[in-house]
Amino acid sequence: MKIFCLFLILALGYHLAHAQVEDSTQSTKNQKKISIIPLPAIASNPTNGWMFGVAPGASWYMGDKETTHISSGLGTLIYTTKKQWIITAKTNMFLANDSWNLLGDWRYFITSQPTYGLGTESQSKKNKGTGVIFEDNTFSQPIPDKQMMDFDYLRFHETVLKRYHQTPFYFGLGYHLDYHHEINDRLLDLDTIPPLLTSHYIYSEKTGFSNTEYILSGISINSLYDSRDNSINPYHGRYAFVNVRMNPTFLGSDQASSLLWAEYRDYLNLSKKRPRHMLAFWAYGWFVTSGNVPYLDLPAVGWDQFGRSGRAYTQGRFRGENVVYAETEYRVPLQKTKDTFGAVAFINATTASSRYDDINLFEHLSLGYGAGLRVMINKKSRANLNIDVAWGEGGAAGFYFGINEAF
Repeated sequence: MKIFCLFLILALGYHLAHAQVEDSTQSTKNQKKISIIPLPAIASNPTNGWMFGVAPGASWYMGDKETTHISSGLGTLIYTTKKQWIITAKTNMFLANDSWNLLGDWRYFITSQPTYGLGTESQSKKNKGTGVIFEDNTFSQPIPDKQMMDFDYLRFHETVLKRYHQTPFYFGLGYHLDYHHEINDRLLDLDTIPPLLTSHYIYSEKTGFSNTEYILSGISINSLYDSRDNSINPYHGRYAFVNVRMNPTFLGSDQASSLLWAEYRDYLNLSKKRPRHMLAFWAYGWFVTSGNVPYLDLPAVGWDQFGRSGRAYTQGRFRGENVVYAETEYRVPLQKTKDTFGAVAFINATTASSRYDDINLFEHLSLGYGAGLRVMINKKSRANLNIDVAWGEGGAAGFYFGINEAF
C-alpha cells in the first residue's frame, strides 16, 4: 500500500506538470504552465479533528480556452490529531474542445471514523439502540451513541466520458475499486453476557461479509450533461450526472451487486450585473439497486467525489441502502464592484433508509446549516479559498477550510 500511495502522489504530479494552458491574450502559440496553489491544510471537522498538511489545488486548460472548459485537480497529504493519514488525488479534466471529460478519484486512508447505524431516524428505532433479539428472547447490549471504527481504505475510481458531437452531453465507462481492510470495530465484544454487537457486525453477519476486510470492484456506465460556464466556480449552467455501477465477483467483488448514483446541480443568478450573486442547488440520490454491498461501501453522506456533502456532520454520519441528499447555498459578493471577497449561507438535508431496521427513505430528514467566507485568489479560474462553519442536529458542528466551491 505504501508503494501505491507513492505512485498516487507521483501520478498526480505527472498530470499537473504536463498539463498546459493556452494564453488566448497572446498572438503566439506559446503555452503557460498550470496555475498551482500550494495550499496548507489547517482545518477541523467532526471526522478528522484538526488536520495539518498540504492540500494543493491546480487549474489549467488543455486546449483553447474559448472552446475548452477549465480542468482542475485537488490533492491532499494530511495528518490529523486523531492519528489519521489522508492521501487523495481528485481530478476533473477536459481535453481540447471538450472532446473528452476524465474524472479521477484516488484515495488512501489510514483512518478512524464513528458510525451510527443505518438510516436517518431516532436512535431508539435502530437495532443498535435497543439491542438485537436472539432466539431465546434475550437482547444484546444497546449502543445509544456512536461506534468508533479503525480501518485502512483504498479507492481507485476513473471515469472516461466522450462528448456527443458539439452538445453538452457526454457518455462513457468507468472502473471503480474500493478496498477496506484492517477493520477494527472498537466496541464489538462477543465475550460479554449479553454480547455487545455493533451495527457493522450485525449488518455483516446478516449479509455474509467479513468483519475485517472486503472488496467492491466494478465497472460503470455513465452519462453527463454539463452546461456550466466554469466547473470550478460556476456562475450559470446546469450539471447532471448518472452513474450505473455493476460489481461482479469475477472482477474481485466479494458479492455481486449494483449501485446507482444520480446527481443534479443548478445555478440561479439574482443579479445581471453581479453574476456571483446567486442561489446554487445541489441534489443527489445514491441507491443499492441489487445484491448486498459491504457496510462501509453503502451509500453515505460525505462520500461524494470531493467529500463536500453533509457539512456539519462527520463523514458517513448518515448511511443506508439508499441515500438522498439536497443542499441550497446563497452566494453573494461583499464588494460593490470587485469579486475578491464573498460570503455564503447554506442549508442541507439528508435522508437514508435501513432495510433491516424498517426505516424508509424520506421518513426522517436530518438538517445541517452554516455560513462561510470566500476569497477569490485566481480571477481567471475563479478559484476561491473558503472558510465554512456548520452546525447540525445533536450538537454536530464543523469548521472547514479548503479551495473551490462546495459544488
